[in-house]
Amino acid sequence: MVPMSSNPPEHCVLLSETDRVFLLQLARKSIAYGLEHAKLLPVSNYDYPESLHVPRATFVTLHRHDQLRGCIGSLEARRSLVEDVAYNAHAAAFHDPRFTPLTRAELDDLSIHISILQPAERLRFHSEHELLTQLRPGIDGLILQEGVHRATFLPSVWESLTEPQAFLNHLKQKAGLRMDYWSDKMQAWRYTTESFP
Repeated sequence: MVPMSSNPPEHCVLLSETDRVFLLQLARKSIAYGLEHAKLLPVSNYDYPESLHVPRATFVTLHRHDQLRGCIGSLEARRSLVEDVAYNAHAAAFHDPRFTPLTRAELDDLSIHISILQPAERLRFHSEHELLTQLRPGIDGLILQEGVHRATFLPSVWESLTEPQAFLNHLKQKAGLRMDYWSDKMQAWRYTTESFP
């Protein structure tokens, strides 16, 4: 189930700079705890500001020397913001199947990026062309699904895939479909994110 909004999502939330710092520190702490204890950091909402207790879906992206080192996230808001960030930071560091688990030597020069997803908006279309015309390059993240095939690209992916057709084709490939695949059963949702630092 994808979180849905009846209206186009707005750029809302707008966390304070203090909240952003809390979350970035928490993500790093979660990874360091995983290195030390080989398990997920226990998180209590009461240790963090009330503004971070609200259930939200997040992605945590890790880079090292400007190269992707892990990216894991949630499409549905099932945990509080602090719990979701801690969980996804740990998962990005140690459970992204594209990479070997992070080592202690990599922690110091690891950069952490957090994206908080707004509720997704279901897109209505009858063809690939109609879907493409609804995409907003540089703004929208996209969830694509057909049957068991599902994948998403965050809005930041537009930086490397600037054309809507290329963005969609690579997302189909990520979902395990051919780039030229199309079906009347295809479903799509778009969403925006609040991303930092």
